[in-house]
Amino acid sequence: MLEKGNFVQQLGNLVASPSEHTYLLAVSGGADSMVLAHLFKLTGQRFEIAHINYRLRGEDSDLDQKVVQDFCSRSNIRMHLYTVTEKDRKPEHSVQLWAREIRYRFFREIQDRHQLEFLVTAHHLNDQLETFIINLSKAAGIRGLSGIPASANGIIRPLLPFSKEEIYRFARINGIEYREDRSNAKNDYLRNSIRNEIVPKLMTTHDDFLGNFRKSISYLNQAKDFVDEQITAIENLISVFNQDCKILSKEQLSRQSDFVKFEILKKYGFTAEEEIPKIFTAENGSIFFSKEYRLTVYRDELTFTSNYEKQDQRNETVILTENFDFSENRMAINLEDNINTNRETDISFEWDFDAEKLTFPLKLRRQQAGDEFYPSAFSGKKKVSKFFRDEKLSILARQKIWILADGNNTVLGVVPLRQDRRYEGDGNTVKILKIFNKRQHEI
Repeated sequence: MLEKGNFVQQLGNLVASPSEHTYLLAVSGGADSMVLAHLFKLTGQRFEIAHINYRLRGEDSDLDQKVVQDFCSRSNIRMHLYTVTEKDRKPEHSVQLWAREIRYRFFREIQDRHQLEFLVTAHHLNDQLETFIINLSKAAGIRGLSGIPASANGIIRPLLPFSKEEIYRFARINGIEYREDRSNAKNDYLRNSIRNEIVPKLMTTHDDFLGNFRKSISYLNQAKDFVDEQITAIENLISVFNQDCKILSKEQLSRQSDFVKFEILKKYGFTAEEEIPKIFTAENGSIFFSKEYRLTVYRDELTFTSNYEKQDQRNETVILTENFDFSENRMAINLEDNINTNRETDISFEWDFDAEKLTFPLKLRRQQAGDEFYPSAFSGKKKVSKFFRDEKLSILARQKIWILADGNNTVLGVVPLRQDRRYEGDGNTVKILKIFNKRQHEI
């Protein structure tokens, strides 16, 4: 039963020391949100109220607004009102998605402006059942069948354990004014059709149908939490690297069940089940994109990097022009003053060049098609692309590597792995140019 004590206990389950936090309540004027506002007032929480007038139901929309305004005025509670105007451009279709976008944008703006920690909505057990049925029809899996989370992403829903009937009863007993949205009686939306036609029939199948459903949702959430823990454990076991990017063993992940593959790849936004097998049969160097991540297939590795990862986006930077000064025929350049180092190939190095063999200016650039050089300590010439393969560099590392080149665009070295032996300093060198990547260096 919904009563003050049960509500306080539920709120305490969601937020440690509830009275020490601040809240923004989304209040429509309906029974559930008006009861929510009454309970927050009754329990002494620090809260403000937000209301949206979508102007979709004429006078009814204005009367909903008045109910909320009257409550806030009587209770001395700050109210934030957003009235939809022509600039919001109501679409012909997906009105519900349009309305959701408007209200959550408004809620976040108010929270940011007034430093309100949590957004609170009045979703209840009947909403949970409707969502369960919708997700069941979409083959949503255990996560979808677990329903609306009681607390997630800064949004809390303290009325979720309570039924619509319990909320109505509480409103009657406590004389809480509210308005009924008559559009809910229409079956023009899927949720309304489920609410008005399917749920009443389900209620007749058992005397305590909603009570049993409440227990089932609790069991499903416990199962979901257990599965999440196991998925994380498996992911950790097959992780090869986890610093500035995430690298998983493709071979070990391929041996997992389709369910485990999907759950792990879903964390990185790869949710199209028909596309997942392609990842495991793709050629080396293949790249897949989700909204937030880039997945690169290389040998036996799957590398995940954020699409928003901060990287050095320059393609070229000059490090030494012709206007240089060799003090005592020696000069040194620290590359860490010019570029970011690459963690996967973060190797300290010192290269001595015969400055009189070089064509200036010297520059750092990315690899280009056809690049080749004569790697020191090797015989013959090698393409840079072949050198990368021989060094077993991942695709990610290759994308971050810099090429040291001269004024003729000739490769002088692959930073920091190997310099071109043709330009090395030797016993006959008069002017030595030292290039290195150590911050503390003595010339």
